[in-house]
Amino acid sequence: MRSIPHFLAPGVAVSGNRTSDVFDPNAGSVQAQVTLGDAALLERVVAAAQAAQPGWAATNPQRRARVMFEFKRLVEAHMDELAHLLSSEHGKVIADSKGDIQRGLEVIEFACGIPHALKGEYTQGAGPGIDVYSMRQPVGIGAGITPFNFPAMIPLWMSGVALATGNAFILKPSERDPSVPVRLAELFLEAGLPEGVLQVVQGDKEMVDAILDHPGIAAVSFVGSSDIAHYVYNRGVAAGKRVQAMGGAKNHGIVMPDADLDQVVNDLTGAAFGSAGERCMALPVVVPVTDKTANELREALIPAIAKLRVGVSTDADAHYGPVVNAAHKARVEGWIAKGVEEGAELVVDGRGFALQGHEQGFFIGPSLFDRVTTSMESYKEEIFGPVLQMVRAGSFEEALALPSQHQYGNGVAIFTRNGHAAREFAHRVNVGMVGINVPIPVPVAYHSFGGWKRSAFGDINQHGMEGVRFWTKTKTITQRWPDGSVDGGNAFVIPTMG
Repeated sequence: MRSIPHFLAPGVAVSGNRTSDVFDPNAGSVQAQVTLGDAALLERVVAAAQAAQPGWAATNPQRRARVMFEFKRLVEAHMDELAHLLSSEHGKVIADSKGDIQRGLEVIEFACGIPHALKGEYTQGAGPGIDVYSMRQPVGIGAGITPFNFPAMIPLWMSGVALATGNAFILKPSERDPSVPVRLAELFLEAGLPEGVLQVVQGDKEMVDAILDHPGIAAVSFVGSSDIAHYVYNRGVAAGKRVQAMGGAKNHGIVMPDADLDQVVNDLTGAAFGSAGERCMALPVVVPVTDKTANELREALIPAIAKLRVGVSTDADAHYGPVVNAAHKARVEGWIAKGVEEGAELVVDGRGFALQGHEQGFFIGPSLFDRVTTSMESYKEEIFGPVLQMVRAGSFEEALALPSQHQYGNGVAIFTRNGHAAREFAHRVNVGMVGINVPIPVPVAYHSFGGWKRSAFGDINQHGMEGVRFWTKTKTITQRWPDGSVDGGNAFVIPTMG
C-alpha cells in the first residue's frame, strides 16, 4: 500500500499512528494511506518554521518574487504529471484538473509582482519637520487548511501570497486527496524556497485544532463547509489569531425572459454539473423569471443533460467524473431522495448510475429538479453534487430576493440582455460575487475572492491586495530629525501636526 508523506523541514520526524484511506474514485478502491499527524508533530513543525522565517522575511521582495517566477515555470513544466495525480485522487477529469492548477497559478503570477504590492505610503511634512510613512511586514507564521475539491488551486491561493510577503507557511490539505499539495511543496523547494519556510502536514480535526490553538501561528486561512468555517473562525479568533474562513454556498442563476437560452443552457450544464458539482462556485440553483421562461428552459435542459458524458477521469470526452468517495456519493444521493420526499419534481434522476467496467466507482449521473420551493431543506442546504434545482420566480423582484435572503452569499449570476436589469441586480443583490452573463464569477487573481453571510467569516478576502493585507501587518512610523540641539524642547509632550 502506497504511503503519502508529509513535507517537513529537515530533522522534523512524523509522529502519530493513525491513518486515513485515500481512494481511487474511478475504481472505488483504496489506493494509498496517509498518516495523520498530531499536536506533537505540529510543535516541531512550528519550531522549524520559526527558525526559517526570519531569514526568508529578510530576503528582499524581488528575490522572493524570483522564487515565485521559477515555481510557476516548474509547475507549468509538470502540468500533466500534476493533473493526472490530482484526478487520480479527486476524480475530476484531466481538463478540469488542469484548470484547477491554472487558476492557482494565476495567484502565483500575482505574487510575482509582490515588490509593488508591498510598497507602503509616505507623507512628507505632515507637521513641522515631521514625515509619516508606513510599511508592510509579514505576520510571521501562517497556516492554511484546505478542502478536497480544489487540492491545487486553494493551497496555491493561500501559500503564494503568504510566502511572497515573507511568511513561513504550514499547509494542512484535505486527507481525501493529499498528494498534489506535497508535490507542489517539492517544486517550491526546487524553485529556491528555503527549507522550513513551507511545510505540509497531513491530518484531520486533531491537526486542525492544534493549528487553531498553537500560539506560534499568527494567521489561519480556511476553506470548507460553513459549519466548520464558523468553528474555525471562532476558535482561531479566541486564540488571538487573524482568521479568514470561507464556507459553503448555494449559488443562484437568474434567467430573465430576454436571456439567450442557448447560451444559458450551455452555461448551466457546465456550471451545475462540471467537476460533478463539487465546487463552491457551482451554479446548483436556476431561477427562471416567468413560467414561460421556466417551461422553455426546462425543455431545453432535458436533452442537454441527456448528452452529458460521465466517465473516468482520464476519458478526454467525459464532461465530469466520479465524486470523491463513497460517503460523499451517499450524501448527494440522500439529498436527491430528500428533494423527492419534500415534493420537488425530479425531472432527471441521476441515482443508480453505473459506468461499465467501473461499477464500483463513485459515479452519480446528472439530476434536475423543477418546482423547488424555498421552504425545502434540499434548497436551503448545499448539496455539492451534480444536481440542478429549478426555483420559479414570477418577477425580477422575486428572483432578486431569493439569493439575497438565502443563508449563503457566495456567488450569483444573472443572464439577461438588459443592461439596466443587470446593473440593478449587481447593485442590490446581497451576495459577495456577481456574474453578469458569467455563470461562475470567480474573480481574477488581482482582485479578491470572498462571499457574504454564512459563506465567509472574517473581514478580509483571499488573494489579490486583500490577500496581501491578510498576510501582512502595517507598521506606521512618524519621524522627526531636529536641526538644532538634541537637548532643547520638551520631549514629554505628544507632538501635534499643527
